[in-house]
Amino acid sequence: MSDTAVRQREERRVLAGTLVGTSIEWYDFFIYAQAAGAVFATLYFAPAGETVGQIVAWASLGISFLFRPLGAVVAGHLGDRIGRKRMLVLTLIMMGLATALIGVLPTYAQIGVAAPVLLVLLRVLQGFSAGGEWGGAALMSVEHAPKGKRGLFGAYPQIGVPVGMILATATMWVITTAMTEEQFLAWGWRIPFLFSIVLIAVGYLIRRAVEESPIFKELQQRKGESAAPLKTLFSKHAKEVILAALIFIANNAAGYLLIAFFSAYATRPEADGGLGLARPPVLLATTLASFGWLIFTLFGGIISDRLGRVRTFQIGYVLLGIWAIPMWFLIDTGNIVMYFLALFLMTVGLGLSYGPQAALYAEMFPADIRYSGVSIGYAIGAIFGGAFAPLIADLVFSATGQSWTIGLYILGVTIISLIAVSLVKEPKGVALNTRSNEVMGVVQ
Repeated sequence: MSDTAVRQREERRVLAGTLVGTSIEWYDFFIYAQAAGAVFATLYFAPAGETVGQIVAWASLGISFLFRPLGAVVAGHLGDRIGRKRMLVLTLIMMGLATALIGVLPTYAQIGVAAPVLLVLLRVLQGFSAGGEWGGAALMSVEHAPKGKRGLFGAYPQIGVPVGMILATATMWVITTAMTEEQFLAWGWRIPFLFSIVLIAVGYLIRRAVEESPIFKELQQRKGESAAPLKTLFSKHAKEVILAALIFIANNAAGYLLIAFFSAYATRPEADGGLGLARPPVLLATTLASFGWLIFTLFGGIISDRLGRVRTFQIGYVLLGIWAIPMWFLIDTGNIVMYFLALFLMTVGLGLSYGPQAALYAEMFPADIRYSGVSIGYAIGAIFGGAFAPLIADLVFSATGQSWTIGLYILGVTIISLIAVSLVKEPKGVALNTRSNEVMGVVQ
């Protein structure tokens, strides 16, 4: 077999490993978000009352984000020291274990206050794992990519997020369609969490077959020349970390409305301020709209190889900002087709501002601190973006009684992210094998 054929086979393995593994990781993460909007308020936070219980359930979703930077620090440091591949396998196992344990966790009615406490602890473990997952997957794909295809390769871990969303929402749709609401509340909601065991086994086998990043192999050969990753990162690249975080907040906030809030709002009884739609068609419409997120994320990665990362981000955020308010008027018609259309159109801007992210972040940081830089920037952005977006949306709606005012919140964070990405000098084509003590120049 020729060298070219061997390289292409390894590239296919890397793309499959990052896509499948990331999809499974985010399936685990998102299935909690679906359950937080559907059952956790009733089963684990019942003493707080229905309305407050839902707010607490959203808060439990957000708490895990506070631990993502810790996961990013630990995984980033170890990933820059012992390799991207090992950390990808470890984070996959940790996420799967936490998800499966939620599937067998007793409810408040069975063990009292210990139930919500244990639920939150398992959610924290999910957050810790997710903090290290994305950076490793992003780097494995981008660092294996030919120079002119980094956007395309980097889009594969990105589309793992909408794929995970599709898996999570479709699984919930199948289960809620196949059983009564009473059966779903009693035991059916546990099935998606337990199904994670099968997915984790598949992801583990695929990720084990992937070769270590060639950039990391090169660093290992000269490991004595580099300083401690975290010390170098915060002393020399704090600005890049801050910009990376700010760039992500709008995409992550809008993404978590798609992941969790929209379906909860649509299925909430009209007496409680919702639309009163049946859960199965809402979940089906959300699943179908998520295919738009997948398509436009992949497209965003591809066109960033031509237009540049910054320009593609800018286009995505302009489109997201324009649609932030009008979409609510379609949603509030209570028509399931209009609901689908509103979400699908939002995914255009969402995908274009997500597809180039892996390539942009990888090109913003030198090789010896890259895992730490991209992971910590991503995790901090997630705290200020998606961590409490469903909760903020609920609070805004409760205060104003008008759903379109949630669009003002999304528009505000979109402007922040648009300004942040516009402050980045276009990095497309930068040499990825440079270290923190070398000059990173853009290849013309």
